[in-house]
Amino acid sequence: MSTHIAFLRAVNVAGHAVVKMDALCGAFTAAGCRNVRSFIQSGNVIFDSSASEAATLLRLRNEIRSLLGKEPGIFLRTLNEIAQLVERDPFHEFKSQQDVKLYVAFLAEKPRVKPQFPLLSPKEGLEALAMSGREVFILSHPNPRGFTGNNFIEKELQVSATCRNWNTITKIVKFAESK
Repeated sequence: MSTHIAFLRAVNVAGHAVVKMDALCGAFTAAGCRNVRSFIQSGNVIFDSSASEAATLLRLRNEIRSLLGKEPGIFLRTLNEIAQLVERDPFHEFKSQQDVKLYVAFLAEKPRVKPQFPLLSPKEGLEALAMSGREVFILSHPNPRGFTGNNFIEKELQVSATCRNWNTITKIVKFAESK
């Protein structure tokens, strides 16, 4: 049995796909997951499973689809993968910059063509710095439209993605490891 983290796309964001975390955790339990707990309201769920990633994902999609009324975007990683990512600290050289926010885009799969980094969107104030595995590291400069990194990454890489702030990622690991 291993611990996983599910990052759900577009849950409780700007009034879309509003779902209570206890209902979401219930869907995970119904899908056969154990020790299910959520972290903040934006669709981050930590759970244990002994099934393969593919089998777990299939069961989760079925349960969550009925809960949300639409096809869910679910991005699974093991706690070990995320803990190693935090340990590598891909943003160490940018943390002192006051005017940027740091994000990780979790990709559903590796892009078919390896992109040439950095990928820039000056209009949106975004810089995709690098990719490691199925994660892309993004700097976000102040933008009156807010963070638009998910759309940017999906357009550039032609693969489904969901983004999380780096601070959230580090807190998820601490939360998951404390239980």
